[in-house]
Amino acid sequence: MEQKKISYSEAVEKLRVIVEEIERGELDVDILSAKVKEATGLIKLCKDKLFKADEDVKQILEEIDG
Repeated sequence: MEQKKISYSEAVEKLRVIVEEIERGELDVDILSAKVKEATGLIKLCKDKLFKADEDVKQILEEIDG
């Protein structure tokens, strides 16, 4: 699944799973590297979605205040 098409909550859940896997310390180095890369992409996706939502809310509030 392409990360751009997943929801914020799906991305957060995937991050939670990745963190649990890393914390267990049972991942092979190659898999660990891939998981860290995936987590980085998911964090960026979440950050972008939060920024967009913040901008939308600010715009709406500006329109209300007129």
